[in-house]
Amino acid sequence: MSAAWQIRDWRLRVAEMYAAVRAHSDPRAAHEEWRERRATLLRDHPATPVPPAARASFRPSVAPYDPAARFVVPVLDAPPERREVPTATDGVVPFERVGRVELPGLGGLDVWWLDSYGGGIFVPLRDPSARTYGGGRYVLDTVKGADLGGTRDALVIDLNFAYQPSCAYSSDWVCPLPGPGNTLAEAVEVGELFAPIPG
Repeated sequence: MSAAWQIRDWRLRVAEMYAAVRAHSDPRAAHEEWRERRATLLRDHPATPVPPAARASFRPSVAPYDPAARFVVPVLDAPPERREVPTATDGVVPFERVGRVELPGLGGLDVWWLDSYGGGIFVPLRDPSARTYGGGRYVLDTVKGADLGGTRDALVIDLNFAYQPSCAYSSDWVCPLPGPGNTLAEAVEVGELFAPIPG
C-alpha cells in the first residue's frame, strides 16, 4: 500500500475511533476504548509515526481517567489572530483564531481554525509538566478526525484525551505546536504522557 493510502486509512481509523468515543455515554469507558484503539494504531498501523524498531513492544503511557479534567464550555469571542506555521513537508500551514475556551482552575486555550483545504478546529495544549511532551499535545484536531463533540456553546474539551503529535515519536514528522495562547501555567498530567522511544 502506498504512503498516501496508508495515511488515508490511518485517518479513517482515527475518525472511527473518535465517533466511538462520542457515542459513549460514559466518558471513562470512552477513554478506555480510545486508549486501547490508539495504542493498537500506534503499534500496528503502517502509517504510525512510531519508528519501526520500537513498534513491536510499543504501548503509549496514558494517565488514568480523571473526571475533573473534562470540560464542556462555550467558545468565547477572542480578537482575530493569524498564525502561519512553516513546515518542511506541507509548506506554510495557516491558522485563524476563532475563539477561546476558559477551563476553570487551569486557564484558557485559544481555539483555531485550519484555514486551508479541509479546514478544521484545532486546540493544542502545552503545560509545564515534566511528564508531558515538551513540544505540546493536541486535544482537538478535527481535520484529522480528533473531535470530542459539542457545539460552539458547549464544546467538549476533555484533557484526558490530550495526545502527542506525530513529531513526538519521530523527527520525520513536522507538527504545528502550541503558541502562547495555548500554554497553561498549571501541569496537566492526564492524557498521553511522554515516554522516550527506544532505539
